[in-house]
Amino acid sequence: MFPCLWYLCPEVFLTYLLMFQRGAAMSSTAAASGFVVFLLSAQVIQSQDGWGVTYTPPELCAVRGSAVELLCTYTHPSRIQPRDISNTLWFTEEEHGDPVDLEQDSEYAGRVEYRCSEKRCSLRIKNLRESDSAEYKFMFMTNQPDEKYTGSPGVTLSVTDLQVKVSRSDSTLLELTCHSSCVLPDHQTYDWYKNELKVWTRSSSSYFVSSGSPNKYSCGLSGLEDLRSPSVCPDLQVKVSRSDSTLLELTCHSSCVLPDHQTYFWYKNELKIWTRSSYYSVSSGSPDKYSCGLSGLEGLRSPSVYGPRLPSVSVSPSEIVEGSSVTLSCSSDANPAANYTWYKKNQPRPHGEEPQLVFSSIQSSDSGQYLCEAENHLGKKRSEFISIDVKYGPRLPSVSVSPSEIVEGSSVTLTCSSDANPAASYTWYKKNQPRPHGEEPQLVFSSIQSSDSRQYLCEAENHLGKKRSEFISIDVKYGPRLPSVSVSPSEIVEGSSVTLTCSSDANPAASYTWYKKNQPRPHGEEPQLVFSSIQSSDSGQYLCEAENHLGTKRSKFISIDVKYGPRLPSVSVSPSEIVEGSSVTLTCSSDANPAANYTWYKEDEDSPTASGQIFIINDFRAEHSGSYSCEAQNNRGRSTSTFHLTVADTTTMIIHITRLTLVVVVPVSLLLLCLWMRKKKALISTTEPHEPIETVELDLYPVYEDVSDMAAQTGDTEEQEDRV
Repeated sequence: MFPCLWYLCPEVFLTYLLMFQRGAAMSSTAAASGFVVFLLSAQVIQSQDGWGVTYTPPELCAVRGSAVELLCTYTHPSRIQPRDISNTLWFTEEEHGDPVDLEQDSEYAGRVEYRCSEKRCSLRIKNLRESDSAEYKFMFMTNQPDEKYTGSPGVTLSVTDLQVKVSRSDSTLLELTCHSSCVLPDHQTYDWYKNELKVWTRSSSSYFVSSGSPNKYSCGLSGLEDLRSPSVCPDLQVKVSRSDSTLLELTCHSSCVLPDHQTYFWYKNELKIWTRSSYYSVSSGSPDKYSCGLSGLEGLRSPSVYGPRLPSVSVSPSEIVEGSSVTLSCSSDANPAANYTWYKKNQPRPHGEEPQLVFSSIQSSDSGQYLCEAENHLGKKRSEFISIDVKYGPRLPSVSVSPSEIVEGSSVTLTCSSDANPAASYTWYKKNQPRPHGEEPQLVFSSIQSSDSRQYLCEAENHLGKKRSEFISIDVKYGPRLPSVSVSPSEIVEGSSVTLTCSSDANPAASYTWYKKNQPRPHGEEPQLVFSSIQSSDSGQYLCEAENHLGTKRSKFISIDVKYGPRLPSVSVSPSEIVEGSSVTLTCSSDANPAANYTWYKEDEDSPTASGQIFIINDFRAEHSGSYSCEAQNNRGRSTSTFHLTVADTTTMIIHITRLTLVVVVPVSLLLLCLWMRKKKALISTTEPHEPIETVELDLYPVYEDVSDMAAQTGDTEEQEDRV
């Protein structure tokens, strides 16, 4: 018999109304105990010769766990009185031709209840089971043997279960539908339960949940809290375990308890490949995707399990600065979720075993290439290498100089280097000069000069900072410059201390050598040439030579002019024999520096007789005879020589000549010989080679008045020679 919907079968609907009108108490009791009956077909009246049983309705549909009440009325011939009815019962089976009373059936023990009143009887069954689905018949018996009657066919009861059907709404949502094979009223409302707690009441039989939700969901009919569908778990998943070195065992698992007879579906890359138990074996390292499902719940599929896909690696932040926190993140699509291992290039040992590799304070030594390896039971994959370039400010710059010895005029290069990322720019500074001296890694002097000698430093800078090197000294070597010579004191006086000082700019410092003109031998080898008691013989031209290993320079000649007072003057008379009336010329000379001035004096006269080196007496007379003196003077002193002039006559002339020959010539010759020998000896012992020999002029023919004058004059001459 086919189900009949109440809006298509009005007679059934009327019967349904009548059934509940017969007892409001029954309705309230049924509702309270989970009484749910769904009318499937019209009533059937069965009658035969006055005997009959009418079932209302003949077909019922009820939900498992609910209670149902089967109703019937019976008739009998009029000869039978109500007191003649001895027994009534309900049954589904017969044993040896006799019905088995449900009250006596162990399957129904404690779950059935009979009621009869005025030929109306009912069977109430509670806690319905699906096994309760059957055809139920009523029998009544009289007190007459074998007088009994059963209405046939009886009432067909269908017990069904509320079920949650699952269908996929989209990639992330599942639609749960509360379903029953019984036709439920259009106005029926449904209760939804999450982990046994009611979470929703709505008129629609659908409820949406997230795919893979770990919760348990069930549904019920509003007002019948005891009526609940079995729970459904959307978290159906495939668990992976290793069977041996080459095989993996996949297990279809749900957090809900599934029936032992549950049938599973297995899918490979979305294609159904197997219908069997909850286990499935695959090769280790398989690149395919596997999922499972449950029969009867075609919309419920586990997420696919598969080995890791190519991992992707990201770095945060994008610019990595030394000392900052840096995170490398690895992700790979895999199910079950992959485990991650980090490796640094050329380092076999793992560098980390988390999805994120965190450098809390990254250093330049952490720069390099990294990859991550994603692995689960189904396989492993390695990412591409990703470069970590740690930026940092310049380290302390180092400065080198080439060549090691710096000679003026040569090419010299100062090179600055500093470890920095990004590469540093360089600026050169000269000490005490704020302006930059160069802005390249190398400071090049193509022809270095002594003026370039100084201390230099370089500054390395990038956008992360700057550092300055220590100062480095540039010491330019060069040969001596033209030496300068100074004399102290400025006026040189015989017998005083005189110092000649030579200086020349040179690096390394020069050594000095003194030379006197026309004397090749060095005259001294110190920066200063010192005459502790200078003599007139030291006069001359001097130069100094400055020398180091890079060259030699000679100064210009400097003249040394030793000042001294006049020596003892010498006087010559012309003619040698004075005749009265003749003209007599007197000449006075004295060695002096500066040159001497001369003054002539006559004995017993207060005023000078004449001045100048030459004194002429015209028309010499006897009164002109007498003692004369010549005084030589300059700013250093004066010296005087005295002599006697006499007019000669003929008689005395012969005597004078004889005396002169005997007394003057012979002694003077002897004296000159002695002086010459002594002078020669002195020159040999004191005069350096090539030094000019000083010549002493002697007045061999002075006019003397007598021998005593001559002797006195001779004594003066010897004294003068001793001084020379």
